[in-house]
Amino acid sequence: MANRSEASAAHPHGSSTAPGPRGSWLARGREGRFSLYLPRDGEVVRWTEGVDGGWSGPVSLGGGTLLPGLSVGQGADGYVHLVGVRPVADGEPDHVELVHTTQYQTGRPAVEWRSITHPNGASYRWTGTPSVAVDGIGRAYVFCRNGGGGVSVRAQKDAGGWHPWWDLLGSRTDSLPVAVTNGSGLVELYSSHAAGLVRYVQRESGAKPIREELLPASVSMGTLAAVRGPSGHVTAFYVDEERRVCAWSPERSLKPTPLADAVGTGPLTAARCLVDGADHTLIAQCDASGRTAFAAYPAEWEVAGLRWSPSGPAVQAAPVLTNDASGGVVAAAVAAGEPVVARQESGPGFALGAWTRI
Repeated sequence: MANRSEASAAHPHGSSTAPGPRGSWLARGREGRFSLYLPRDGEVVRWTEGVDGGWSGPVSLGGGTLLPGLSVGQGADGYVHLVGVRPVADGEPDHVELVHTTQYQTGRPAVEWRSITHPNGASYRWTGTPSVAVDGIGRAYVFCRNGGGGVSVRAQKDAGGWHPWWDLLGSRTDSLPVAVTNGSGLVELYSSHAAGLVRYVQRESGAKPIREELLPASVSMGTLAAVRGPSGHVTAFYVDEERRVCAWSPERSLKPTPLADAVGTGPLTAARCLVDGADHTLIAQCDASGRTAFAAYPAEWEVAGLRWSPSGPAVQAAPVLTNDASGGVVAAAVAAGEPVVARQESGPGFALGAWTRI
């Protein structure tokens, strides 16, 4: 399964290289209800949880002629930022731009989609799926691999609008970077490289993220996930060339820690949850049959390792994991083309209840 070569930058028109949605595409509003976002037929559609626990939708949020590759991020203010990729109107057939919208309140319409261009200019061919994170004061940061194989970011200004694209340098990076906000409200980005792992990190609020020294490691591109731990430090997870799930927390450890053998070859997802009243990290990955396997360990105690347990039907990609108001996990995935959701059950250990179509 290993592949240390540069990830493909093939244009995703009708291609299987572009992934499904990434980031917080199951988002909990400030009043506790969830919204679920999916790309469908060139637009984004949304389902909304009602006060009775039922769901309504799908409702179109527009987007024009979006390509696969939706990314969603949510700030502490509850605002949901959606970033997509679409062909440039009246441009070259293979040129694209990134577009952004925000939903400020659960169940309400999103604002108009607006272009934030592309790191290489007003239009360029597809170079990778964007990743979006929101800092501690609500500014969105959109990261994307650029035409040189490095990483660029565009950040919102305090008074509205966007800064120009910042080139963060690098080369031969993964087309699926993972952005996350740490406990200080600063934004970090993790990417794999043909020779290892790279972190880009802010050192002060609003500043341009800095590329740190590459960490030599064998990484299967396209498998990265990341989560903020109870210390406020971020831990990244990936599958290495020996088919092991490894954890890397640059602020807590000098080198990655192998946790367990992977159950599949695709992306990981990660979140925190309460298990028996204690803070745990939860990892998910699709196994060879297409079902999702879950494993939890005490947060930031990687020596505990992982023990996998499968759950639910065969799904199209690893689920998104989001916390409910009590600290439990709600998982969402796409099965047979439709969204399904499962909630963490009360009781000893970690277990999900039945997966239900919404």
